[in-house]
Amino acid sequence: MARLFTLTWKISPEHHGVLIRDFLKEHHISKSALVDIKFHGGSIKVNGDDVTVRYLLQKGDELSLAFPPEQRSEGLRSENIPLDVVYEDEYLLVINKQAGLPSIPSRTHPTTSLSNALLHYYECNDIPSTIHLVNRLDKDTSGLLIVAKNRYVHYLFSKAQQTHSIERTYHAFVEGRLASSSGTICAPIGRKLDSIIEREVREDGQYAVTNYSVLEEFEHGTYVSLKLETGRTHQIRVHMAHLGHPLVGDDLYGGKCEYMLRQALHSYHLTFFHPILHKQLSFVSPIPSDMEEAKKKLAQKREYT
Repeated sequence: MARLFTLTWKISPEHHGVLIRDFLKEHHISKSALVDIKFHGGSIKVNGDDVTVRYLLQKGDELSLAFPPEQRSEGLRSENIPLDVVYEDEYLLVINKQAGLPSIPSRTHPTTSLSNALLHYYECNDIPSTIHLVNRLDKDTSGLLIVAKNRYVHYLFSKAQQTHSIERTYHAFVEGRLASSSGTICAPIGRKLDSIIEREVREDGQYAVTNYSVLEEFEHGTYVSLKLETGRTHQIRVHMAHLGHPLVGDDLYGGKCEYMLRQALHSYHLTFFHPILHKQLSFVSPIPSDMEEAKKKLAQKREYT
């Protein structure tokens, strides 16, 4: 039997005499979540005994909230695809995603995605959750992303994203040399009218901001670090193409495939405040081997041109 996702609190003096209902409201537990807990196999316990939300908490009590198993999509298949798990605790995973693996299935690619791989991982490790990706990466973008193990944790991360407290830094190779060693691209992004895939900078698009800095210059390309303030679809790819410097290998947005057969984009650094453990976590994933090879080729181009 799968272990239930459980939150536990030791009640401090400031919450002595507070109703459990009000205590849980302070911790962003919704009424709908409490109804789900009550009727679908969860529990509320104080010092190991079942109680209701009308229980008055006492200093020193141990309050435990167990969430029922989550319903998974019937259309999502479990697949034994290797995962590079960088970090894991009871509440979340940090994954180093390989290039070529979509984050979620689609109509054109209903299988062989990160979500399919995670479902298999959950089944093997008795994790009673469906898939909650806190951030997604394009199919051919590699690197770090966060997965919440419960919808409550996912909700807390959604709140963190609204306050820009999840910092994501990408490394990329772009064509040409940038006019400035650092800068900010603030340009709205929307769907291209004649495409279901492509995005473009357009006046009626969604607000989007990307900060960039140059790490190294080559004869016909530049190694850049990019930090997102927003998370629009294809944001870095669209913004760099808009700047006149498409990503190396990104033929969808005008990049040439001379050095790489995918966009040269990697989620390199991830920093966030853990919403349950209340501590800052930071992870780095060096650029993968295909980007290292592209870097060598860009350097060789400089030497022989």
